[in-house]
Amino acid sequence: MTDSIDYDRAKELAASPDPAVRLELAKRQDVRPEILYFLAVDEAEEVRHAIADNDATPAQAHILLANDASSAVRTRLAEKVTRLLPGLSGEEAGKARDFAIQTLELLARDELTRIRALLSEALKSADNVPHHVIKQLAQDVEVIVSAPVLQFSPLLTDDDLREIVAASAQSGALSAIARRIGLSAGVSDAIVATRDVSAVAALLANDSAQIREETLDLILDTAPSHEQWHEPLVQRPNLPGKAAKRIAGFVAASLLNRLASRQDLPADTLAEVRQVMEQRLDVKLEQEKPPAEKPGAEKPGTEKPAAEKPGIEAAAAEGKEKEEGKPKAAKEKEAEPQNSMAEAEEKVKKLIKAKKLDNDAVQEAIERNDRNFVLQALVQNGIIPLSVIQKAIEARNGRLITALVWRAKFSMRTAVMVQRDIAKVPPRMMLNARNGTDYPLGKAELEEQLKILGL
Repeated sequence: MTDSIDYDRAKELAASPDPAVRLELAKRQDVRPEILYFLAVDEAEEVRHAIADNDATPAQAHILLANDASSAVRTRLAEKVTRLLPGLSGEEAGKARDFAIQTLELLARDELTRIRALLSEALKSADNVPHHVIKQLAQDVEVIVSAPVLQFSPLLTDDDLREIVAASAQSGALSAIARRIGLSAGVSDAIVATRDVSAVAALLANDSAQIREETLDLILDTAPSHEQWHEPLVQRPNLPGKAAKRIAGFVAASLLNRLASRQDLPADTLAEVRQVMEQRLDVKLEQEKPPAEKPGAEKPGTEKPAAEKPGIEAAAAEGKEKEEGKPKAAKEKEAEPQNSMAEAEEKVKKLIKAKKLDNDAVQEAIERNDRNFVLQALVQNGIIPLSVIQKAIEARNGRLITALVWRAKFSMRTAVMVQRDIAKVPPRMMLNARNGTDYPLGKAELEEQLKILGL
């Protein structure tokens, strides 16, 4: 293609019945924009693919290509647009940028996950694209699409992130947010409130994330049963003394050793940690001395058995041996017996038939910690899927839980008790009664909360 082509000749080739001729024309860089625009709707897929690939194709044609029936054409267009967009900025780009943005909007809603994922990966660090395009990708139901922008995009605000956390049931999406550099304390609070094990683990491992001391206390309340949190907790920078002592009460012996060896903890905190070690491992720790003061130091290759080692390392080794020697039943606290869900369902149905399922019955169940009865009362009286209720409870979202109790026709006092005692909603996130007894949200607001849950 060394010779330039005039307009009339290009028109003639564009009308050729031979797709091979049109394909060669579509690949050329010296063709007038209107010819390339015409070829963007060519019946031959390979011609449209070449138009999508051609940097000389006018931006107006990208709108046509973004709606193309061929996923291969749309994919190639996405690759090109994401490559060209950084060069389109300010007044210099003019209408070309407007068309590029329209194209991005279409691609961000493409039915093919691969295309949306390609776009998200390309735009994850961009600061010159519209906020609404990034938010569209961040709210995508596929984690492969949402994760890149959730973790890296500088355009997402804390309000955006909290909104996404509140609405997301995707552990991968929550974990991506938890890994953001410099994550604010407010967003960290929202992550912890979801009680998503993987997301909280990612948050704890993110040294740059801000975590309030009271939020860390909430994490520690359930940390003993989540082993994957233990190591990042032990390694967490700026660990408060109170938290360090609590962590010492449940982590494995090897992690205890690492915790007690931290140089950034105050002396009084280290002393408390050592005391917990002694109590847990049933050993007496010797005060460690400088190497020069240790009589009879072992020569290389003549290390004593674990039982004869002085100090923290011996305690950790001995403790590990003791823990491994215990039967599993002795290591784990047995769960409190609960009525089965089937039994609770039967009881609730009988009460409904007798017209005796009221606030008193539900509140009494809450007071005796009969969780399954409470769940079934909401399921049966509100005609709500159990999975939806469990999702709201796991999210510890006061507004969602209040809306579910309202739908089940129970009082706001019952809603407060469900929030506090069943869902364990943090006090600052609870919804309290208005005037002592009234729901604080209007009917429209409560229905909006139910829509979030798909009801």
